[in-house]
Amino acid sequence: MLTDTHCHLFYDDLKNDIHGVLKRADDLGVNRFICVATNLQDSEECLNLSKSFDSIYASAGIHPHDAKNAPQDFVEQIYSLMDSDQMVAVGEMGLDYFRNISDSEIQKAVFYKQMEIAMDLKKPIIFHNRDADKDILSILNCFPEVYGVAHCFSSSIETAEKLIELGYYISFSGNLTFKNSHLPEVAKQIPLDRLLVETDSPYLSPAPYRGKKNEPGRVRYVAEFLATLHNITVEEIADITSENATEVFNL
Repeated sequence: MLTDTHCHLFYDDLKNDIHGVLKRADDLGVNRFICVATNLQDSEECLNLSKSFDSIYASAGIHPHDAKNAPQDFVEQIYSLMDSDQMVAVGEMGLDYFRNISDSEIQKAVFYKQMEIAMDLKKPIIFHNRDADKDILSILNCFPEVYGVAHCFSSSIETAEKLIELGYYISFSGNLTFKNSHLPEVAKQIPLDRLLVETDSPYLSPAPYRGKKNEPGRVRYVAEFLATLHNITVEEIADITSENATEVFNL
């Protein structure tokens, strides 16, 4: 069994063919999914999908790109969404200084507020980090009781080690398989009990499907790549990463 710990199933290409998407995933041994939100509207869609399929779990949160559009009552709305049993995490939250679609101060403020929600609810977080290691670590260090997932990890081994010390899991997506990526050297140094796999679908399709619309089933190719790096079987990686997903998301 494989768990795709980060997919955006509310995108039309996936949602409109959800039965086919889940069937193709099952054919590849992928049968559990965390549908991760990026704003309040798609948080609702994640929740609806999780209510329709036992294999889908959901999160609620505001992505740094969407931080600039967060309504004044976004904290109250996230609390309301998190009241459902299908909601297993707060997020996707975080910082993105690569694209800077939202002002960095707004990003930090919205991130901080969501950390407070997670701390209060004792729920894990799913966070996005692009070119923002220093500020990410600064905010996470303010909340030592909070734990969760460094989604689509793309930073250095030094940053990964600091995150692991704080209690976070390191999740790799299709970019792990890209030619000339530095991530294989990082991934082989991550302890097995802190590894997760994801697709970030419909984005970041792994080799040999790079550039094509991604689907949750392709998390298998990320798992196969990780298995090679750690010199174990893909079945072992599947078992380990799914057990880790069960632990962090309390599935």
